[in-house]
Amino acid sequence: MSYQLTILIPVYNEEGNLERVEQEFIEFLKISKKPSKVVFINDGSKDNSQKLIEAICQRNQEFQYITLDQNSGLSTALKAGIDFAKTPFIGYIDADLQTSPMDFNILLDYIEDYHLVNGFRQNRQDNFIKNGISKLANATRRMFTNDGMYDSGCPLKIMHTDYAKRIPMFKGLHRFLPAMVVLQGGKIIQLPVSHFPRMSGKSNYGLINRLLSPFVACFIFLWIKKHYIQYTVTQCSDI
Repeated sequence: MSYQLTILIPVYNEEGNLERVEQEFIEFLKISKKPSKVVFINDGSKDNSQKLIEAICQRNQEFQYITLDQNSGLSTALKAGIDFAKTPFIGYIDADLQTSPMDFNILLDYIEDYHLVNGFRQNRQDNFIKNGISKLANATRRMFTNDGMYDSGCPLKIMHTDYAKRIPMFKGLHRFLPAMVVLQGGKIIQLPVSHFPRMSGKSNYGLINRLLSPFVACFIFLWIKKHYIQYTVTQCSDI
């Protein structure tokens, strides 16, 4: 099959969610508006995630996996998936399934006209503290980037692969994907998507990850914005 969309699923100690991920994606792949495949990126899980991932991929030809040698964080896992992707479009969702694979079809309606389509969790099902930290982090990031995104950390996105591959990824930059697409001259849009409570496992991100790290990353983004190299070739002889 000629796939058009590669959906990346970073995994770190998510053994309790992976069978549900398999079932929900089996149903989504039947109705996806573009031929799609799923790629797990095992970010150095210490539980039974790798064994479950291999079993899922053996049962389903649309499922593949990448295994990293150690836990390096979400941005590294996404970069690995982007580096290996060969389809025109790349999607991203978390393995906790607090967002729904079915909502990829909402984003796919806009991906031909925009270079990144970002989900926006209108009715978040997280606790008060987590929601408050996220809102503060998003407001801070939006002040630095001026990209207009109210939920850049939403784990439901689709990007044009050529734009994704040009993003200079560093730890924490997964929150700045819309801003980095804009930096390349790309068009972005945010659309409301569903959000659900976590059913199994626990979040791997605490106060430092959700607030302090994004604040530091804002300054790194400003440095990249100032020094980012971009050019257009108008003519070229045979090389």
